[in-house]
Amino acid sequence: MTRMDPHENATRVPRRHFAVLGALLACLATAALVAAAAPAKPTAATGGRTAALQNDLDALVAAGAPGAILLVRNGNHTTRLTAGLADVRSKRPMRAADHFRIASVTKSYTASVVLQLVAEGKLALGDSVERRLPKLVPNGERITIRQLLNHTSGLFELESDRQIMKPYYAGELDHFWSMRQLVQRAVTHKPLFAPGTRHSYSNTNYVVAGLIVEAVTGNSFGAELRSRIFQPLHLDLTSYPTTPRMPTPYVHGYTVLGKPGFDITHISPSLFPASGAIISSVGDVADFYRALLSGRLLQPELVKAMKTTVPTGSRDSGTGATGANGYGLGLMRWPTACGPGWGHDGGLPGYWTRSYSSENGRRQAVLMINHDPETLAIPARAMYQRLIARAYCSGA
Repeated sequence: MTRMDPHENATRVPRRHFAVLGALLACLATAALVAAAAPAKPTAATGGRTAALQNDLDALVAAGAPGAILLVRNGNHTTRLTAGLADVRSKRPMRAADHFRIASVTKSYTASVVLQLVAEGKLALGDSVERRLPKLVPNGERITIRQLLNHTSGLFELESDRQIMKPYYAGELDHFWSMRQLVQRAVTHKPLFAPGTRHSYSNTNYVVAGLIVEAVTGNSFGAELRSRIFQPLHLDLTSYPTTPRMPTPYVHGYTVLGKPGFDITHISPSLFPASGAIISSVGDVADFYRALLSGRLLQPELVKAMKTTVPTGSRDSGTGATGANGYGLGLMRWPTACGPGWGHDGGLPGYWTRSYSSENGRRQAVLMINHDPETLAIPARAMYQRLIARAYCSGA
């Protein structure tokens, strides 16, 4: 799950639905009060810039995030900073190698697998959805794989379907949906616009892409991620779960409505499969983007295709403005004071992750907090976005 009101032509950090879910969970789940957590010390030697970033990270926790992890990398030098708590109940401090849900950052991985299949001649970006998934998507003969990956298909946002969300509203956080069931339900709604005429972020696009990967390879989507990305890049802290269980040690995720903080860590990943289910660490996320942007995963022309963007607007239903000014094939582009930051943003109940990398992946920043952006206080949202940009440019 990642964020969005399907009727807005914008890239966002949604979770309008889960703000409602948070309220309903009040009578169904045990509340843990999310108080300002004691800041942790940096995990690397503290210099002037590092100390300033640590202060900013501590301030973000003081503003409402239970905990945070920040990675900053420039060439071969990597700094990892932490603040606050990974588990409010036990008061366990955040650790730099902890696992967490990366949410829509998953989309960069999904797009990479699709483009590897393009490189192998097993499909083409101009292939229609109908060709690869016959009779699944109405008007599928007019929707291309490229339009799925850059969110110009017009497909309805599955998270806006009340029947899909109903089990979770009722407290069935472990409810399982297959990818095909999600798509079948989403396409009962009229498309938002004719394919290719505009951009509207929709998780449905990437669930369809995941199904195409399975149809072309004959393997599960998770198996393709493991064999094509996780194992070759030695991303040992990265996984694609099919159950709510988290690998240890993990960061608990919290959603807040008013004062109570609800531990929503163990929601079923089937609700956001190829669109947002990956679990990872800040180090593994940075390693993935460096490999992608430096050409270790894809040929240069395909990396270039990923960076060919369509306009998105800058509004965000969860944060007010993501600042992203372009969406490519699974890659977002943010303007910063030190040049464009390439990567992706990911928010779902309990977590918010954003990753910036330079054109060649040499300079990077990854920021995660264990709180969804939808119910995070507005000042903290703004602090989050300023901090990731500042961290990215700190080594420029």
